Amino acid sequence: MVNMMKQGRSLISCSAVGVLLVALMATLHAPTVNGANILGVFTSHSPSHLIIHMSVMKALAEEGHNVTVVSSMPAKVTHKSIKHILIPLSESEEKTLNDGMAVMAKEKPSMFTTLKTMFGSLGLLINKQVDVLEDERFTELYKNKGNKFDAVFVGFFFNMYQVGLGAKFNCPLIVSWSGPPMEQVDNVIGNPILTSSVPTMNVVVTPGQPMNFKQRLTNLLSTLGFRVFATFLEYKNSGFYTRLFGNDPTMPSYADARKNVSLIFCNSHGISEGPIRPNVPGVVEIGGIQIKEKPDALPQDIKEFLDNSKHGAILFSLGINLKGDHIKQSTIQKIFKVLSGLKQNVIWKWDDLKNTPGKSANILYKKWLPQDDILAHPKIKLFITHAGKGGVAEAQYHAVPMLALPVFADQPGNADKLVRSGYGLRVDLLSLEPAEFKAALEEVLQNPSFAKKLQQFSKLYRDRPMTARESVIYWTNYVLRHHGAAHMQSPLVRMNAIESNNLDLYVLLGLALGIVIAINIALFKCVCRKCFGKRCAKKNAQKSKVKKN
Repeated sequence: MVNMMKQGRSLISCSAVGVLLVALMATLHAPTVNGANILGVFTSHSPSHLIIHMSVMKALAEEGHNVTVVSSMPAKVTHKSIKHILIPLSESEEKTLNDGMAVMAKEKPSMFTTLKTMFGSLGLLINKQVDVLEDERFTELYKNKGNKFDAVFVGFFFNMYQVGLGAKFNCPLIVSWSGPPMEQVDNVIGNPILTSSVPTMNVVVTPGQPMNFKQRLTNLLSTLGFRVFATFLEYKNSGFYTRLFGNDPTMPSYADARKNVSLIFCNSHGISEGPIRPNVPGVVEIGGIQIKEKPDALPQDIKEFLDNSKHGAILFSLGINLKGDHIKQSTIQKIFKVLSGLKQNVIWKWDDLKNTPGKSANILYKKWLPQDDILAHPKIKLFITHAGKGGVAEAQYHAVPMLALPVFADQPGNADKLVRSGYGLRVDLLSLEPAEFKAALEEVLQNPSFAKKLQQFSKLYRDRPMTARESVIYWTNYVLRHHGAAHMQSPLVRMNAIESNNLDLYVLLGLALGIVIAINIALFKCVCRKCFGKRCAKKNAQKSKVKKN
């Protein structure tokens, strides 16, 4: 009995040792990444883009990585451990951008007006980004040999020449893009481009339905138009790359640098938002990355204003780029007339608090708004929005119906999509009239179908194997663990247009088919001559005989 007890203790002891060894081995082989040094370069002078990029950086900082960010404007989203290097635009450049926004706000929104402005005053948004990389505050980051970065993030906004930063800092490069996959980011990661089934941002298709003939034609023409624009941009990108890195013999060519993108984070969620399309592993969708899993506490004045809204409340914001003075004064007065007559309380984002559209007990003007936190408040019944991608996503996440007043870029397309999906209505800001505006407001507020469809969408939007934040952390660590993760790069990255579209094979097959057809024709003619030639000769001989006789 004593021996059996000793054997039992021995077995228990061995088992405990075995468990400890297994646990130790698991710890040793766990795919962990210690605090890496990460650099974020976000030169696009767009607050909405920076919110997305900084939300990515914040997730990595919270994970314990050492994050340094370079941008041309202050960040609304940040973290105590993020080192921020600000390289701002001059006052004259800010004025040029502001004037460009004012022009777009006074023109009917379309892809044509957007492209026209991109080539005009807003071309500064593209051209100025290279100046940021030439600033001494940025160049010091790689000239100082004491700096060591394990990964570089580049915020994409028609600045693909910045892919050279991966080679400059000798580390993997990850692209952050504030929208869904599009052709220009697809190209550098090898994502398939399908104009027949994947609509561009200005082609609206009912979820789950294919494009009809007219939509496919519009999609094709739109794609070709943007390719012309992209060709022009690539010419500029190549020049900017030479300007920045041409004197460094250790740098690869621009064409080779484009082939070294490890990953692209896209601010989208195709399963819920659509369109359904194939993505290579290097495309990671993180739609809603800026949305907090738990809302922050609201400022006291906003909280009290919403809590005391007996009939619910409306949030009215046309984004950060669009200012009140960009919109015609007559339109502002029409909007105020309608909003001030509602029983609901209204929080109105307005930049100049000394010169507001008017005073009304049901309207609270604020220069800056914690938009995501406000939309999460149960009293919010409607969001009047310019239909920017970030704001629409936040409203969809919190199941808040929308009234869209789009201005430029992707906003008209986003507005049409939310109308088509049953998430709200759209009103033309330029031709807005009080009766039309009020009718649209009342329809969205009183018709429960909008909120019901958004509640269904919100369930889809939230149902993911990993949250947006978890996806950012996992895939960034994956790239760090595998030193760029070259193994999951699509072969399309290293194939030119001729190879990827099999144009050379089609030409070869065409030539081969032509040769086969030519040989068959020659053989057919030869057979015909032999067969019919003898008959003709015989007939001719018989005719000659007859004539002689």
